[in-house]
Amino acid sequence: MRLTNSEVEDYNKQGFVIPEFRLSADRLAQLKDALDRVISANPETRPEKLVSVHLKQESGEGVSGDDVFLDIARDEAISDLVEQLIGPDIILWGCQAFCKPPGDGMEVPWHQDGQYWPIRPLATCTVWIAIDDSVVENGCLRVIPESHKDNTLYSHLKEDRTDIVLNQRVEDALFDESTAVDVELEAGQMSLHDVYLIHGSNPNRSTRRRAGFAIRYMPASSLFDRGQVTGNSSFRVDFATRPLWLLRGNDVTGANDFEIGHS
Repeated sequence: MRLTNSEVEDYNKQGFVIPEFRLSADRLAQLKDALDRVISANPETRPEKLVSVHLKQESGEGVSGDDVFLDIARDEAISDLVEQLIGPDIILWGCQAFCKPPGDGMEVPWHQDGQYWPIRPLATCTVWIAIDDSVVENGCLRVIPESHKDNTLYSHLKEDRTDIVLNQRVEDALFDESTAVDVELEAGQMSLHDVYLIHGSNPNRSTRRRAGFAIRYMPASSLFDRGQVTGNSSFRVDFATRPLWLLRGNDVTGANDFEIGHS
């Protein structure tokens, strides 16, 4: 299944879209089992901060992942959707699980992904797959529609709080929170959003877990600059050794390294 013309139009205009496409029941069950294994294997890591879960062996970022996440990230049907949004030359460069436990699931402050990433020119489509039902009650994704349209990174303030997933947030005066949209998804559904879109999520104070799997795709016309200094988040990342996969097409830059980080 591919995105309809209206879905592509919505993505370009709003900065995000919820496609008709969703994971099969079997694929969803695989994801749930893989997440349970990763949480069990990483007891010292908050489940909201499971970075690079697609890398089975711990890679310097503090998390031992699972091959199921990599398999789904490389799924041809998902790549078909992404190709319609960023073009035929596609690099898979990152994955993360965001699992908010019931009762004390952490807030994700309003932010733009590009504040943290060493990609120049800045360009990424994130596919966010709901592993559990993700609703207002348990802290679903929230977005500010059209906040991506000027391709601008807004000023972020540093946070010293320990109860949030990221340590930087967009200054309040730079956007209108009253325009926020709650992206409610059933398990197996997904949303796609632009790298400049302002988004975040509330804490989970409900009795229901909220877990999702974020997959990061960039066009191969951009460079993953391993020497670029980026904003620090509240969990460990190592972009210098992060492996890249050229999923489709060609490395247009001719400068991306697809050997680093691969065993």
